[in-house]
Amino acid sequence: MMSRNDPCWCGSGQKWKKCHYPALPPGPSLTKEYLIHYGIILKAPEQIQKIRTACQVTATILDKLCKAAIAGVKTLELDELSRQLHKEAGATPAPLGYGSPPYPKTICTSLNEVICHGIPDKRPLQEGDIVNIDVSSIVDGFFGDCSRMVTIGKISEEKQRVVNVSLQCLNLAIQVCKPGNEVYHIGKAIEDYARAHGCSVVNQFVGHGVGVAFHEPPEIPHHYNNLRIPFAPGMIFTIEPMINAGVREGVVDSHDGWTVRTKDGKPTAQWEHTILITENGHEILTIA
Repeated sequence: MMSRNDPCWCGSGQKWKKCHYPALPPGPSLTKEYLIHYGIILKAPEQIQKIRTACQVTATILDKLCKAAIAGVKTLELDELSRQLHKEAGATPAPLGYGSPPYPKTICTSLNEVICHGIPDKRPLQEGDIVNIDVSSIVDGFFGDCSRMVTIGKISEEKQRVVNVSLQCLNLAIQVCKPGNEVYHIGKAIEDYARAHGCSVVNQFVGHGVGVAFHEPPEIPHHYNNLRIPFAPGMIFTIEPMINAGVREGVVDSHDGWTVRTKDGKPTAQWEHTILITENGHEILTIA
């Protein structure tokens, strides 16, 4: 790995820290460097195209599910629709059977105080609910991952605030995704904004690399951290800030082993995109 005091790879004669730091040299040497030191796969152009396709399919399925999420509809019915949409798209739902215990459904539907991993059930959506719908799909062996909040009718001011703050946290985090910045900039952008608006940031769960596997390095913390991995072209990862109206802690349901609820029962919200780092910035892959 290059030292900050080494001569810059560009040939300027300056030390790396005074020149192109933290950007590393492009090309095969950079790909090898990231794999060895970080475990990160910088995707090749043909992989990027396959992942882009998987992300577009995932985003399209999510869009259709969100439109179907209205008062009176059971989250279990959304899961049934998800199964149909995946089949029609020639896609496989990545969550089904994933983990231990095996996740039992094709999507996550997290309502109100559920931070993440909510399991679809027979409860109908009701006026005043907020729900995060999380879709992860496999297309031709490659993965896409995204989620979105849906509000059901008139919701409380507290719920609207956490929905709005979580979306803005995602947008601000995406803006820092470019060569020259580092992974910790994501958490800083998110927690700065959340704290300024009276919300907390969940630190039990993180974003992650994605594309050739469901979960890959690097982890993408949404809270303050010091993860100084420089963004490099070909990095693909999710940003999925989980923002709470109250305390940041979540409690995992002891019965199903998946559902995570806020410790204080206050509402929570999350939005998610899959992001590609490009030569000059970023591309949001999960736009339908």
